[in-house]
Amino acid sequence: MAAAPAANMYGPSAPPPNMFDTVPGYEGTLAGGGGGFLPPPMPSVPMPAPEQPPSPDWHIPSISEDRAREAFAAYVSSKCCYSSAPVKDGVLTNMESFNTYRYRLETFTESRSTEWSQEPYTGQPVDAGLQPAPGPWQIAAQPPAFFQEQKQTIKVPFTSSVKNCHLCLGRGRSPCTNCAGAGNKVCWVCNGSGNRSGEDRCSHCNGRGRENCTSCSGSGSSQCTTCHGKRQLLVFINLNVKWSIEKDDFVAQDSSGLKVEKLQEVSGKELFKDSQYMVYPVRGFPDVSVAQASERLIREHQGKYAQTSRILQQRQTIELIPITKVNYRWKGKPNFYYVYGNEFKVNADDYPATCCCSVM
Repeated sequence: MAAAPAANMYGPSAPPPNMFDTVPGYEGTLAGGGGGFLPPPMPSVPMPAPEQPPSPDWHIPSISEDRAREAFAAYVSSKCCYSSAPVKDGVLTNMESFNTYRYRLETFTESRSTEWSQEPYTGQPVDAGLQPAPGPWQIAAQPPAFFQEQKQTIKVPFTSSVKNCHLCLGRGRSPCTNCAGAGNKVCWVCNGSGNRSGEDRCSHCNGRGRENCTSCSGSGSSQCTTCHGKRQLLVFINLNVKWSIEKDDFVAQDSSGLKVEKLQEVSGKELFKDSQYMVYPVRGFPDVSVAQASERLIREHQGKYAQTSRILQQRQTIELIPITKVNYRWKGKPNFYYVYGNEFKVNADDYPATCCCSVM
């Protein structure tokens, strides 16, 4: 029976700390990442001050009676159990607008982090120590267009060196995971006894009780999965650059009576949009809660994200989600329905002319 390999024959699965050189400016870099994001340096020149946008016209048009009737008719026709009588014979008495505003602030950032990486050495250039490595924020990276998320990995110049593979200790082979390096396994026919049916010798393993491992052909080892049999690794620092959109929304409260979750089904009309390096809080908006949210979120974004990333651009928008409550009378009784969103969706939970039907 083949003996199992000695416990110290192969190296640890994780790279030992002494495998990586000390690179000035990258002392906190870890293998596999986890070192956190690197704060950007202070700008060498003052950043441009945000420009105060002109005050927009906040006039909000209401939907027409005809549009409200069309939306109501389309809604009722989509319901198999709704009679069209209230649509045809109902008398519209009043329309009330309950507009809801959605404020959104987006901050486009660039963040950087570093990690020690490795790959099988096949003759790649080795440049560690030839000259000092550039700092993490000195390395040029091509950003995408504003507000497009993207990732990029850049090998840091002058950090590449060659080391023996830590997993196979430079042998190029690792213990076979199927037989734990023994080269053989318990025979599955006789379950290791060497015999079958009482005293008959097991013909599958010739009475050995074990059979050669088919994964490694009995050698007990297989090509090292870390160095791919090359015995050496190129170790280097990777710079991970990430462009992200940090976003926060604020929805103003309304008193229409329409359930708030209904508004998630629709889009709104963009009333205001401002994009620049740093935006000013919204001024003069008719709903004071929106202006307050703008001031609060801008302050929070600039205080929070500038600590770990570089702010490249900010964008703020105000979206109107129109809600119209349409009151009408049918058969002498008052009723109402809602028309809301750019899609003119209708909500009429208390429709007065439904019938009982079943779906087979």
